[in-house]
Amino acid sequence: MSEQNYSSAPGIKIGFLELAPGISRGNFYSFVYSAFSTIGLLTFISVATTLVLNTHLQIPTDQQGTISGQLVFVTEITQILLFAVVGVMADRIGRSQLLAIGMLVMGLSYVFYPFAESVSELTIYRILYAIGLGTATGMLATVTTDYPQEESRGKFVAFGGVFNGLGVIAVVAILGGLPEFLVQAGYDEVKASLYTHYTTFGCCVFSALVAWFGLKKGVPVKHEKQLPLSRLASSGLRAAKNPRIALAYAAAFVARGDLVILGTFSILWGATAAIDQGIDPSEAVSKGRMIFVIATSAALAWIPFMAMIMDRFNRVTTMILCMTLAALGYLFIGFVDNPLDLGSVWPFFVFLGVGQISAFLGAQTLIGQEAPALQRGAVVGVFNTAGAIGILVSSWFGGMLFDSIAPAAPFVLIGIMNGFVALFALIVRIKSPGLAVRRGTDPELN
Repeated sequence: MSEQNYSSAPGIKIGFLELAPGISRGNFYSFVYSAFSTIGLLTFISVATTLVLNTHLQIPTDQQGTISGQLVFVTEITQILLFAVVGVMADRIGRSQLLAIGMLVMGLSYVFYPFAESVSELTIYRILYAIGLGTATGMLATVTTDYPQEESRGKFVAFGGVFNGLGVIAVVAILGGLPEFLVQAGYDEVKASLYTHYTTFGCCVFSALVAWFGLKKGVPVKHEKQLPLSRLASSGLRAAKNPRIALAYAAAFVARGDLVILGTFSILWGATAAIDQGIDPSEAVSKGRMIFVIATSAALAWIPFMAMIMDRFNRVTTMILCMTLAALGYLFIGFVDNPLDLGSVWPFFVFLGVGQISAFLGAQTLIGQEAPALQRGAVVGVFNTAGAIGILVSSWFGGMLFDSIAPAAPFVLIGIMNGFVALFALIVRIKSPGLAVRRGTDPELN
């Protein structure tokens, strides 16, 4: 077991971020790259699925919403079974090794993905992807709670969110546009898809190396004795007695669903709309990714404003704002008829991006503040599990709504779910608000 004490010396400061004791500049820069690459590369699955369904398996467009939803459903079932285990192991083994392993497994799934000869075989490779995804993102979330000091937590989460967004934009814009570029260079649709998947695998391998050698080794236990595995496994659930942790779990349930609905169904919506107009799959994917890029770019621009809010106001109060913005952003997509008419619909997707990133940052900052240090991996594991269950629900019903009612229907569903969590946040703010940032320690945390 790799067990190290994080130093008791004062933490260093990089720019406006104050880091926890024992976190070096090299650890910080490795985190920045991991935040950029992990979230970016996991979103490639939306491009990959659209490519495989259209180029390799040639599935009719009126069936792709349901199949995409079912694939996400399987992904989340796998993650639900995995997150708690990964969270506990993070508190016993270490973050860097698990994140690196997760990235390697995710990369292997991308290699196998275009070789699927049926939806059933594609599902098997999607399970492999889910194992890598759950391990890597679980560790990234845990590292995000480990590295900042409390007074910089909101800014640190937002700073990481900026690189999450940059990674998503880079992957969707570059790797998402690579198939069309290769087709224009003379390759056929199938080879263009294969080479794109191989390139993505290479990116995953490089990211694994950065995580393995660059992130802090060991676990962030200071001089206290580590908790037994049995207590770690159950501590995440018991922590929900704290109403603010319960709120963070509820926000994760919805916020993770926000991300998958945006990543899965926005690209699919744009691509299927283009294919229905007679456009080839590689070009259709290129067109479909634009609405996702617009939403993600808007989210990126909004992050600095959200960071200032999160570190200046009570974090339950900011959750009310975050979930309200998310509810409105998703509900307004119900007014969009043609996602390819970017000249008229771009404001809707800008607001969507603002709402999605607000919910994500609010939930991540709140759980980082409230999670007890010794059980942090386990609590974050339950937090991630709640998110996985949310994705499971939203993807299953979202896929059916996409095909049976309208492509905008999954977004409306998520908007309603965000609205309920906003109401829950309001109740917690009234009954158990916690203390404002910088005012001290809330006795309920002890």
